[in-house]
Parts: sequence; structure tokens; C-alpha cells
Amino acid sequence: MADPSLSQCRHEPFATLARQREADRLGMLLFLASELMLFGGVFAAALLIRMTHAQDYAAASAAMHFWLGGINTALLLTSSLLVALAVSLCREGRARAAGWALAGAIALGLAFLAVKGFEYGLEWRDGMVPVLRPKGLEGSVQTLFMTLYFTATGLHAVHVTIGLVLLAAMIRPFSSARRDPAATTLGNVALYWHFVDVVWIFLYPTLYLAR
Repeated sequence: MADPSLSQCRHEPFATLARQREADRLGMLLFLASELMLFGGVFAAALLIRMTHAQDYAAASAAMHFWLGGINTALLLTSSLLVALAVSLCREGRARAAGWALAGAIALGLAFLAVKGFEYGLEWRDGMVPVLRPKGLEGSVQTLFMTLYFTATGLHAVHVTIGLVLLAAMIRPFSSARRDPAATTLGNVALYWHFVDVVWIFLYPTLYLAR
């Protein structure tokens, strides 16, 4: 006999819950593909600057606080691991443990933003914000690099914030659920969070480790 709670989770025009799950996953993948094109433009700009001004690009990258970027990389990777664990726990019906895993992932995401905010503060202090015509920048390539840096990391921080809101929205309604639709929804949110983490994994060497 079909479980009525599962039928309530199915929406028109889908005939089965499995087809609805496939459509949800496809929709998320298409959305992430559009986001990939957005960040692809950022990486293309970095590549162009690197190819045309290799030495100046490397010099500007060397001035970055690479150790803070490394800390943030570790924070996001650990957070991504906790989100993956939360999805697995949700599918197993271990609601309480899934909730704690999500809370831990959110805490690490907030720590990432805090570290990034601290880093921005250091760059403000050192006069590295291009729009303010700072004394710390010398030459057009350095200014161009810092403009790229703040655009890329600022855009990424916005995506991190959106991801944190989505993860927070999952805790109450989904960490306590034992049904597969809950795990499917959380899985889609997890895909977004993993995407945000992967983008940072590429941003870190692009902006901090270019030599």
C-alpha cells in the first residue's frame, strides 16, 4: 500500500515521486551550469591578465594573505564534508545527527565569512581597495588585479551567504524528517554548497598562489 505522506510530497505534473526527484535534480544542475558560466567569466579575466602581464600578476598575487586563504579553504572543505554527511544521515532517518551536521556546516561557513571580512579589513588598512585610489597600489596591473580580486571574492561571498541561508532553512523542516523527499531536497541544496566550495578551490590558487 502506498504511503500517503509520500504522495503528498509529489506535485503535478509528475506521475511518480521518482520522476519528480529526477526533475528537481536536473533543475539544480542546470542552475549550477548557469552559475558556472558566471564564474567562468571571472576565471577567463584572470587568465587574460596572467597571460598578458605574467610578472606583474605574480607580484600582485604574492602580496595576498595566502595563509588566510588557506584557512578559509580548510573551513569550506570541512563544511562541505559535514553537508555530505548530513545528506547521508537524513537518508538513514537519523534526524538529530543530520541536524547537528548541518549546524556544524553553517558554523564553518560563518567562520569563512568572518575570516574573509577580517582579510578585507587588512586590505583596507593597507590601502589595497582600488575604488579608493589607495597608496598601496602601484601600477595599472596591480589595480586591475585587486579589482579582479574583490569582484571574484565578493561574488563568491554572496554565494556563500545564499548557501548558508539555504542550509539554515533545511535544519528544522528536513533534519527531523525521515522521508526520501527530505533527503532529495537537502541533496539539491548540498549540490549548491559543494559548487560554492569548488569555486573557492579554484579561486584560491588563481588569486593567492600565482607565481
